[in-house]
Amino acid sequence: MQAHESEGLIHPFEEFIYCSGAATQVLKYGSWKDLFSKEHEAPPRMLFLIIPGNPGLVGFYKTFMQTLYNGLNQQHPVWGLSHAGHCGPPSGMSMTADTEEKEPDDVFGLNGQIEHKIRFLKKNVPKDMALVLIGHSIGCYIILEIMKRLPELKVLRSVLLFPTIERMAQSPQGKLMTPVLCSLRYAVYMPVYLLSFLPESVKEYLVRFVLRGIRSVDEASVTASVDLFRVDCVANAMYMGSQEMVKVVDRDNLTIKQHLTKLIFYYGATDNWCPVQYHHDIRKDFPEGNIRLCERGFRHAFVLDSSKEMASLTLNWLQDYISN
Repeated sequence: MQAHESEGLIHPFEEFIYCSGAATQVLKYGSWKDLFSKEHEAPPRMLFLIIPGNPGLVGFYKTFMQTLYNGLNQQHPVWGLSHAGHCGPPSGMSMTADTEEKEPDDVFGLNGQIEHKIRFLKKNVPKDMALVLIGHSIGCYIILEIMKRLPELKVLRSVLLFPTIERMAQSPQGKLMTPVLCSLRYAVYMPVYLLSFLPESVKEYLVRFVLRGIRSVDEASVTASVDLFRVDCVANAMYMGSQEMVKVVDRDNLTIKQHLTKLIFYYGATDNWCPVQYHHDIRKDFPEGNIRLCERGFRHAFVLDSSKEMASLTLNWLQDYISN
């Protein structure tokens, strides 16, 4: 249950578990065991937890996580948690499991995904563990909900990258995608089902063809994208997306106000999911907040080509905590 090194690269420990009764992928750079030795007799004091966007495949964040872990001198574990049902479980493991434990009524919906993260934290993270939560896109909305619903968590900082926390359906991309996600998503399932029978090499070729306009595409993103040829993963991601369009409307100013000193916002300068106006609006409402606007030209889906740069920025923002 530990990361291992090969040819100078650190690879995460990867496990598939059932959480809230749904298949869940967990990537771990560093586990409690990794840091137990004669020199480190106590468990780590701080965990960095990544909550992804949608689709919620943590494989997209491997390079980002590895850069964070190395920047932390491998002293603090960096974990990534997939959304329920967005990952393709290994052979022999179904997408859902029968369990006696009461599960959320709608685990693949937006609220169920929030409860999914809360259940993971309660089951797998010690109560006294200090947390740095890092969310991307809808993961930022989920983090704000976690902080509201679990006020006892020892959250040191929450980093919200390209946060879709308000007016999603009114954004330029939301206006385009709302009809697709809410009314037309079933039409997508049959083509995906047919494509799922293609050889893995052909699927990878198709992914590279779709991403051909992006220079220096992260190989981790190519590998993760192959999961999107599974109709159950696509269905769960699109279903969650349909609820995002309906439910992510008003910004939760009360939760932001209560936790403002712990929050770091990072908005894109050309982000069609959370346009620059959203950045201006939140800066106006919270002028004392740590609310930044990208000056590097990163795209909303930064994991495609800017993971290392985004991780380096994140480390700089958290330097005070890292050095203590």
